[in-house]
Amino acid sequence: MLILSRKTNEAIQIGEDIEIKVLSIEGDQIKIGISAPRNVDIHRKEIFLTIKAENEVAAKLPSNLLEKLKR
Repeated sequence: MLILSRKTNEAIQIGEDIEIKVLSIEGDQIKIGISAPRNVDIHRKEIFLTIKAENEVAAKLPSNLLEKLKR
């Protein structure tokens, strides 16, 4: 894990297309802004993990489930 210190209005660049900027720091809360191409999905980690778990469950369903439901 890379650990960086940033102050308000300072940024981190990831590759050519992604910038993460510290917008404000208030107490123990940091607000960040993320600039990235529209094709890059950006989620809070807990949401990402939920989506991943739901996709894993869906992948285990029978491939002919829709056909069965149509009957």
